[in-house]
Formats: sequence, C-alpha cells, structure tokens
Amino acid sequence: MERRGGYDPIIKEHHPYILESFYYTDDDTERLLPLFGDFLLDSGAFTFMQNSKTRLNWEEYIERYADFINRNNIKNFFELDIDSVVGYDKVLEYRKRLERLTNKQVIPVWHTSRGIKEFQKMCDEYPYVAIGGIVSKEIKSEQYKLLPALIQEAHKRKAKIHGLGFTSLSWLPKCHFDSVDSTAWTTGNRFGFVYHFNGKTMKKVDCPKGKRLADSRKVALNNYTEWIKFQKYAERNL
Repeated sequence: MERRGGYDPIIKEHHPYILESFYYTDDDTERLLPLFGDFLLDSGAFTFMQNSKTRLNWEEYIERYADFINRNNIKNFFELDIDSVVGYDKVLEYRKRLERLTNKQVIPVWHTSRGIKEFQKMCDEYPYVAIGGIVSKEIKSEQYKLLPALIQEAHKRKAKIHGLGFTSLSWLPKCHFDSVDSTAWTTGNRFGFVYHFNGKTMKKVDCPKGKRLADSRKVALNNYTEWIKFQKYAERNL
C-alpha cells in the first residue's frame, strides 16, 4: 500500500488497521507502525516469487522475515503458505523455524488442499488462524457459502480467524470473520471512480461518461479515508 505524500495526516487521525506485505516494507513502514490501530504482516512470499527472476533461498528469506518481526516487535504475522511450491511438509518445517526465530506463534494459513481435519487441528493449536486462496480463486465466489461454517468451527475451537483478501460486501455480514484485508480501496484510483461510505456499506460513484478524474491523488486520499470509515463500522457491526 502506498502511504507517502499525503497519507500521514489520515493515519495520524484515524489510526487504521493495516495489513502489509513483507515485500513492500521499508523505512516508511517502520516509521508509521506506532500509528496503526492494529497491524498484520503477510510474508509476501508469493509476491517475491512473482517478481524475482532468481530462485529464492527460503531459509535466508525466513531469516530476513524473522529479523523484521523481531526488530519491530510484530505480534501478528502469517506463515509462508507456499504449499503449491514446496509442499505442505516443508511449509510446516518453515513454520516451526519461523516460530523458533521469533519465539512467537505464526498465524497459519489454511488452504483447501490441506483438508478439513488440518483446519480443525490448526484451530485447536493456534489462537489466530487464516483462510487463504480467496484471491487466487482456489476458493471461488460460489463457494463463499461454505465460509460461515468454517468460521463457526474456528470460533467453536476458540480461535480468531482472518480472511485473506476477502471484502465481499454482500458476504461480510454473513461470515463474521474476526478480521479481513483487501486492496479494494485502490480500485477507484486505478479505474476512475470514487468510494463513499453511506453509514452501512461502501458505494461506488462512477466518473461521468466521457469525463476523466481531474485529481487522481485527491481521489486516492478520499477512497482511503472512506474505506477507513467502513473499517471502523465493520469492527463494531460485522
């Protein structure tokens, strides 16, 4: 998420909840950390794979990831859920290595390939878990109807649950995730429309046909602020 040049006053005023990918962390991230209301750190493993022309050394990557976590006292961070690349056994090995390096429990990320018993085991062993595969369409929109049961299962086992990349406005009230993240707020900046929080949900206002947005930066700041308003509403009501 781009925060430079204009976002600082909004962050200082609203103290938003932020999920950041380790891939995008920099000095600016570390400077702003004390201002966030809550912070989740994603491993950024897939982003690194997509943007790297060389094969990654995962052991070295975990060392750097752990160093950032320790240096900034990050409390909530996700495992490297790269099952499709290295296999689940290796993911479990990396999970334990990361936990040893940080002396903290990760947020494990369940994928459908792991099976329901592994989901239940994860919820028994960890206080905070996540469902992945939504952005990649591993879990398709027509399968969202299965999510409430998974969330109820996690809560029954006393685990909080995060939906990675999930902000379906129609499904959020039905799912009752403890937290979700999305880059939906950036779509208006890219495709030329303005978001407005109407007190209950987000509304999209398209640019008039044949017109262009005069100030894309102003639109970005507006959309960022409006989604923060929805974030606070969702925390209280969804």
